Amino acid sequence: MSDTLQQQIKSLAKKYGSIFVDIRHHLHAHPELSYQEFETSAFIQKKLTEYNIPFEVKATTGVVALIRGKNPGKRVVALRADMDALPIQELNDISYKSTKPGIMHACGHDVHTSCLLGAAKILQELKDEWEGTVKLIFQPGEERNPGGASILIKEGVLENPAPQSIYALHVHPTLPTGKLSFRGGMVMASADEIYITIKAKGGHAAAPHLTADTILIASHLIIALQQVVSRNNNPFNPSVLSITSFQGGNATNVIPSEVKLMGTFRAMNEQWRFDAHTIIKRIATELVESMGATIDIHIDVGYPFVLNDEKLCAAARKKAETFVGEKNVEETELRMGAEDFAYYSHKIPGCFFRLGTMNPAKGTFTGVHTPTFNIDEDAIEIGMSMMALFGATNAE
Repeated sequence: MSDTLQQQIKSLAKKYGSIFVDIRHHLHAHPELSYQEFETSAFIQKKLTEYNIPFEVKATTGVVALIRGKNPGKRVVALRADMDALPIQELNDISYKSTKPGIMHACGHDVHTSCLLGAAKILQELKDEWEGTVKLIFQPGEERNPGGASILIKEGVLENPAPQSIYALHVHPTLPTGKLSFRGGMVMASADEIYITIKAKGGHAAAPHLTADTILIASHLIIALQQVVSRNNNPFNPSVLSITSFQGGNATNVIPSEVKLMGTFRAMNEQWRFDAHTIIKRIATELVESMGATIDIHIDVGYPFVLNDEKLCAAARKKAETFVGEKNVEETELRMGAEDFAYYSHKIPGCFFRLGTMNPAKGTFTGVHTPTFNIDEDAIEIGMSMMALFGATNAE
């Protein structure tokens, strides 16, 4: 890696850092839910036009841009940022608080988009200093099945030109600002959604013998499903099954005719993942029918596990150590959360890394997907630097 190029990237990130903090404020104040990112997409398109970067729109709201350096055919690297928000009411008392009731950038996608826009400006300004082509992917719908990544891939985002590798960052609220973390191999879990409806004829609560008690049956089923992981899975194979919603009944004296359950299943082994689906369906069907009710069960297959390419991540980590100092680079822990970056990582070598955003002195330490999530915005300069660096330099 050229020391001169590294210093140029650092210098421009410092110069433009405050601009992209302001951009983050704009995005944070105007969040949009998955597949509804119309204002966000238009804003990104406007900025890319200002930077003289050509782009096209894919998957309705996705934006895919190309920056060509010297010898553009020599290598192609993709940089990805997601841009959707969550259905959460923001509780932060900040000047750039969400202006949309019940919608909030509670997972940092406003940060990811700001960092990629910052990297785009840097790469465009330095395009005569690096070789190859950088493909910028501003992706919709990361938070919701089927995942915007899967849609973009179907629409050819990994073709014409085809990238040899792809990078993405994610805010990390338990990692101090100034630090980065990397992990090769499996790093995040697959995620599937479970939907169960239990039905019987219902009846009077004072005469349970005249019907099947859907509330009782659902309660037994929730407990029984815990056996899927505890008694069928290898203890050394990370896996989680959680029932997260129980909906049924609205009166004290009525046994409802229907109860609905929802939940999630996470795994880090594809064979076990789909074996578990069969076990879940078998346990649920046999238990419910044996207690006199009927069942509808659907498992919505979601994102696969995130697979970081070992060689690519090792090289990225070395670059990061040179850029921010070895003491500021750590190993990312295994997480049972999911990310649709997984779809890219199963197609081409990928590196999904973490950007530290925690600073208790500034009150930025609460977790993602909470109404008080926020970041130490000093992290934005680091994030845009790293994305620019990975775009401009070779994997090895």
